[in-house]
Amino acid sequence: MRQARIAAVALALLLACALPAAAPAAGTWVVHGAGYGHGVGMGAYGAYGFGKHGYGYRQILRHYFTGIRIGEVAARSRQVRVLLSVSPGDIRFSGARRACGRSLDPARTYAAHRNGVSVRLLTGSGRLLARCGGRLQAGGRPIVRVEGLGAYRGALEVVPTASAAGSLNAVNRVDVESYARGSVPGEVPPEWPMATLKAFAVAVRSIALSTDVEGNGFELYADTRTQIYGGVGLESPRIDRAVRATRGRVATYRGDVAQTVYSSSSGGRTESGFLGAPEIPYLRSVPDPYDRYSPQHRWSFRFSQAEMEARLRSHLRGRLRAIRVTKRGDSPRIDYARLIGTSGATTIRGDVLAAALGLYDRWAYFRKIGS
Repeated sequence: MRQARIAAVALALLLACALPAAAPAAGTWVVHGAGYGHGVGMGAYGAYGFGKHGYGYRQILRHYFTGIRIGEVAARSRQVRVLLSVSPGDIRFSGARRACGRSLDPARTYAAHRNGVSVRLLTGSGRLLARCGGRLQAGGRPIVRVEGLGAYRGALEVVPTASAAGSLNAVNRVDVESYARGSVPGEVPPEWPMATLKAFAVAVRSIALSTDVEGNGFELYADTRTQIYGGVGLESPRIDRAVRATRGRVATYRGDVAQTVYSSSSGGRTESGFLGAPEIPYLRSVPDPYDRYSPQHRWSFRFSQAEMEARLRSHLRGRLRAIRVTKRGDSPRIDYARLIGTSGATTIRGDVLAAALGLYDRWAYFRKIGS
């Protein structure tokens, strides 16, 4: 009997060795994190909380930007140029009284047309009115309307792009106060506390006057590459009040206008500057106690093993075994991590990792459930 049992066990072991090994369970990856955005500078929801709890706009700005002062610029003489669009064809506009040396009827529609490296002014039906050289400038009083884009204060400028394909840059040349009126509502809700709106009016104005992307005929973008800007269509009476109350005021550091950057939610602590960028003295990590008002103050994601490997495929060697964070910032957002794969390990920046996984921020912790 005992011999029979030994034989049965031996047979079972032989069969087990002969069969292919079962694939390991895929498991689930859980990512816990905080914040929404880059986390540098002012947190919008934190600034909302400061305003809600009675802090003034100067206190809000000085909390987020270490060592700054609130100064003034000659706002009436300061204008910015904002890229509204890159158009492959003619740019049609109305509301202008003058362009390329010609008097125009504001009620009529005209077109800017590219001809080689120069621009021509056409009637709405396509008849040539003027040769404008390298730039068409159409002044609106007080508003110029650009077909397909909206209404803008200031002037429309149209310049050929560097491309030989025939496209045109539509640029709004506008004073910085009107720019702030059309930008702040794109960044924060008008019903937020007035102190918060004033803080953002100063921050938006400061960014506009300290940024120069050296574009073809423009210094600022109208989207998140600089700040959201929608012109007259975004304006709000309540934010207009905040802009007027802070007219000409900017944040300065040692005499220069500061880059008062901001994001939606810091997660409870801001980061000390941008990953890989030169250190900026006034962008220091500070606690952000009122970030708790943010819906992304804390968040989590769940991914299958297959989803993780698909999203990280271009950065991964083999199948994903582990993610090891090797360096965190002060907030503590991920600066660098190692992706441990079955065929080797690779280093990845925290912002690249967060973008690949679609996370709200690089403040993240990883855990795998199952094997």
